Amino acid sequence: MAADREGGRRRMPVRAVAFAVGGAVLLAGCASMPDSGDLRGVESTPRQDTQVRVFAMPPAENAPPSEIVQGFLEALTSDDPHFETAREYLTDKARKTWRPELSTTVLADGPGTEPGRVGDREDADAYSLTLTGTRVATVDAQQSYAPADGEYRAPVHLTRDTKTGQWRIDTVPQGVVMGKSDFQRNYTSVDKYYFASNDTPDAADGAGGQPMAVADPVYVRKRVDPLTQAVRSLLSGPTRPLRPAVRTSFPAGTALAKGVSSLTPDDRNRLTVELNGRAARTGPDTCDEMAAQLLFTLRNLTPAVDEVDLRSGDTRLCSLTEDRAAAVAARGSAQHPDYLYFVDGEERVVRLPAGSSATRADPVPGALGSGAAKLRSVAVSRDEHRAAGVGLDGGSLYVASLVSGASLGERVLTSGGPTEGERLSTPSWDAQGDLWVVDRDPAAPRLLMLEDGAGRPVTVRTPGLEGRVQDVRVAADGVRIALVVRDADGQRSLLIGRIERAGKAGDEPAVTVRGLRSATPGLEEVTAMSWAGDSRLVVVGREHGGVQQIQYVQVDGSTPEPQAPAALTGVQEIAASEDERLPLVAYSEDGIVRLPSGTQWQKVTDGTAPVYPG
Repeated sequence: MAADREGGRRRMPVRAVAFAVGGAVLLAGCASMPDSGDLRGVESTPRQDTQVRVFAMPPAENAPPSEIVQGFLEALTSDDPHFETAREYLTDKARKTWRPELSTTVLADGPGTEPGRVGDREDADAYSLTLTGTRVATVDAQQSYAPADGEYRAPVHLTRDTKTGQWRIDTVPQGVVMGKSDFQRNYTSVDKYYFASNDTPDAADGAGGQPMAVADPVYVRKRVDPLTQAVRSLLSGPTRPLRPAVRTSFPAGTALAKGVSSLTPDDRNRLTVELNGRAARTGPDTCDEMAAQLLFTLRNLTPAVDEVDLRSGDTRLCSLTEDRAAAVAARGSAQHPDYLYFVDGEERVVRLPAGSSATRADPVPGALGSGAAKLRSVAVSRDEHRAAGVGLDGGSLYVASLVSGASLGERVLTSGGPTEGERLSTPSWDAQGDLWVVDRDPAAPRLLMLEDGAGRPVTVRTPGLEGRVQDVRVAADGVRIALVVRDADGQRSLLIGRIERAGKAGDEPAVTVRGLRSATPGLEEVTAMSWAGDSRLVVVGREHGGVQQIQYVQVDGSTPEPQAPAALTGVQEIAASEDERLPLVAYSEDGIVRLPSGTQWQKVTDGTAPVYPG
């Protein structure tokens, strides 16, 4: 904590009291500010254990303006559910107009301060200052995270009450502001789930004809009843970036029943959720989908919920267990691939059992495993029935069945790019069995989709995209798409967008990628990426002036836990599965290597272009 770090600086009256309750330590933030002289920057509280609870103290009697501002900023990082302590630092009028739920501004460090005009002879009862800092991100009223940059400046004004003589803040920025370390301590990312929704009849279905669940990450306060927060957020609907491509099974206006302030599972891990009257006439199939949305959302937050019981008034609507939820809707992270695939030294497709310790690979059945075409990269459909391979020179794309005796057939796509690196990218299959690939020909760069992996390629529209697409990976949900894009300065960044399908436009579907935004604002050179969960990717890249690194990123651009994978040099390609239990696999200077959980990278065999299905 700041006061502890600075040794000789004496502690301020606005500080925490520590308690030990049931093994959890309760502390308040203790960033420091002098009670006289110039205001100094408010340092972020260091990262602490998840069991630490933080409570701020109310304003001390006759506290000077500097201490009032300090106490207010500390209170913003506390675990006070409704920021009641923070409101005590405001005037009566400011308390009524301040809305902390509107946004959270995350700064690289805690907010700094620049003193403004101090009260003079004409007005000795006023004090102004400006909060300053460097933006890292914002979390909006929907709890949706978005990277941000640039300078943060916000005015704060204090007045002294003429009756009590106490200083209070009467002008304060809306929302909450805090440093990055305080944000990481206070908030946690939760995937809430909706269903893919497109105009084409079967685009929203998974392999078994079920609706496909799509993760929509939001940030909730991790020690302020996060379970109830997550349920309220789910009921409020999808966030703006995802809304056009998904649907919810909850009827419009559905909310928790009046009087329900907190949700807690019982001793059988069953959560009863009482909804308002908008859900009262829900049919059994729709109710099962509603319960599946809740289970998927809560299971990634806590393992303490195995069953959801939905009620409205005196009516029990439905009940759904975790086992039954898998039959109601499909989810990418619940699908376990059978094999890991790569290209061996004979330029043919081979495979290893997924998750095994095996090192001896076998050729896949059919033409792509027989060496009928020399290949440089491969993608395998999510049902593992077909594969697409790019020829050794990067100019030809083949699709073949993974069945013994299957022939190669004609190439389905060619590129006229002048060099191998300016031809076809590694392809990617979506959940509907369509194949995506980038033609990097400088004369005619295109993002392409082949319906069912065959037929005439469809040019995918990317309105507003600046730069040229270099690589593509489609998420298991069939809604989100990851693109590596090279800009005019040669930098390669990772962008995440949503896929919108508008049915047929003449003889071919109209497919558009919209809502593209950066998922790696800190990297200037992304060289490889793969989906690694319902809302997570693993990325190989380099920061400005830095060395190559491997890191996980969320689709919203935040950096999730767990920590980054173990370092590995010379990584050219990386593969992960949405099933997070399977190890990362990479192609590096050592050949094909894998990273089992809790260990270091291990050599598997020689080869290139490792991929899991998708």
